[in-house]
Amino acid sequence: MAGSGCAWGAEPPRFLEAFGRLWQVQSRLGSGSSASVYRVRCCGTPGSPPGALKQFLPPGSTGAAASAAEYGFRKERAALEQLQGHRNIVTLYGVFTIHFSPNVPSRCLLLELLDVSVSELLLYSSHQGCSMWMIQHCARDVLEALAFLHHEGYVHADLKPRNILWSAENECFKLIDFGLSFKEGNQDVKYIQTDGYRAPEAELQNCLAQAGLQSDAECTSAVDLWSLGIILLEMFSGMKLKHTVRSQEWKANSSAIIDHIFASKAVVNAAIPAYHLRDLIKSMLHDDPSRRIPAEMALCSPFFSIPFAPHLEDLVVLPTPVLRLLNVLDGDYLENEEDYEDVVEDVKEECQKYGPVVSLLVPKENPGRGQVFVEYANAGDSKAAQRLLTGRMFDGKFVVATFYPLTAYKRGYLYQTLL
Repeated sequence: MAGSGCAWGAEPPRFLEAFGRLWQVQSRLGSGSSASVYRVRCCGTPGSPPGALKQFLPPGSTGAAASAAEYGFRKERAALEQLQGHRNIVTLYGVFTIHFSPNVPSRCLLLELLDVSVSELLLYSSHQGCSMWMIQHCARDVLEALAFLHHEGYVHADLKPRNILWSAENECFKLIDFGLSFKEGNQDVKYIQTDGYRAPEAELQNCLAQAGLQSDAECTSAVDLWSLGIILLEMFSGMKLKHTVRSQEWKANSSAIIDHIFASKAVVNAAIPAYHLRDLIKSMLHDDPSRRIPAEMALCSPFFSIPFAPHLEDLVVLPTPVLRLLNVLDGDYLENEEDYEDVVEDVKEECQKYGPVVSLLVPKENPGRGQVFVEYANAGDSKAAQRLLTGRMFDGKFVVATFYPLTAYKRGYLYQTLL
């Protein structure tokens, strides 16, 4: 869907008009060499979710920068329009043009607003690594996305932690940023992927291009599997591996280094078969791209057959529409029916201050005895409630508010313990 052009000044205004609606520009989320991303909200439509406005060609760009921005916009638009509809790929709502001056158009993509990135999750893990539940969840979602886009003939070509984001509404990870993507067999960009996540064949191609030489072969979808293998290894180890993968030791025997990382990583529960993850990562990191496992086959790994439970930290950093309140009710309230109904009503009244409550559950028996589960209409309300309820006093106790998987809640599956 394309929108009509609209005029902006040198600085982004608080409001803009596109698609026949008024949008409020709330904050800048980030910027790169050819684009900036802003959080926007549609005015006059209560309850509408916020969006992400990706604006190509920031003010002041001219010449080569302007050409690069225009090219990046056209590539990303074409890829997203063809790949729409998959739950693990960011949704494109529409495109439009703004003007900083009559001869300097700036192209914009209006996208769904996503939440925390894998890059941020790695920071939250404080070099301890992510939980096996989170790694499994991320690996499966990204492989589903790669299997789809590879089937459609596309190579993402810039897979990295910053380009994998969590969707609170869909409760899954999604791929973003298709500015370097290309159709397999028609690689029109020679400098692909980000340092630290660049496959060996892409590294060679980049070096040849810098020397003014032409590579005999184009890169294939296998470069995406290499990048994902490094990402998963970083999520497991809690370490950035940019210098490791560029070392001579890695080039000589990467398999031994992967073995060392898994052997030295302290796993709390020794019963967890981490070797399934190790073998999956190794299958993605063959130097020979023809030997790397395709995304569709990787989804059949035994690693995905293991039912992991989330850690408490996972439920704090990954937003969902469901809140779980701890340290609210004790046994006295649960055993007296009148007291139970009164306190449930009090909790519901408090929770409704942050948005409409779809459902509220307080189990009287395990699993989940005494915990309060609150389902909001959307993740925006649950995030506001989590932020404002955490640390509040209720009946002389400090409230602990975490998110909770919506799918598990809908199935009535309440985790009794969290690893």
